[in-house]
Amino acid sequence: MTNKFNKLNETFDTDDIVSVEIESKPIIKEVEKINPHIDDIDKDYNYTRGNLYSLIEKGQEAINGILELAQETEQPRAYEVAGQLIKSVADATDKLMELQKKLKEVGEEKQTKGPSTVNNALFVGSTAELSKLLKNTQTDE
Repeated sequence: MTNKFNKLNETFDTDDIVSVEIESKPIIKEVEKINPHIDDIDKDYNYTRGNLYSLIEKGQEAINGILELAQETEQPRAYEVAGQLIKSVADATDKLMELQKKLKEVGEEKQTKGPSTVNNALFVGSTAELSKLLKNTQTDE
């Protein structure tokens, strides 16, 4: 059996049978989907939550100290400052609850942004057929 590549084999001084083994492994890489918007929301939430906890704890320590001072000195100004600190700590705890509510709303927005289905009815026919159809539905009622 003659090979049509005999001249090439003679030119390049090669044998008729050349075996080439190629070892191939499929390359599979997992692509991680990154949503920077969600990551930023979580990061901001955790940062704000940590700051509010810190403010509340420091406020409670300050309340304890000013109440002791107010009881020892019995000065009206010390009681006024204690009242303002109590109000500030209460406001901070309210902000913590509002933060939870806002995070929940953001989570609900993500869920509602999914695909939505719109079904439109379409009549194909002439106006005479449509008026006949409408007359029939009105008499059926």
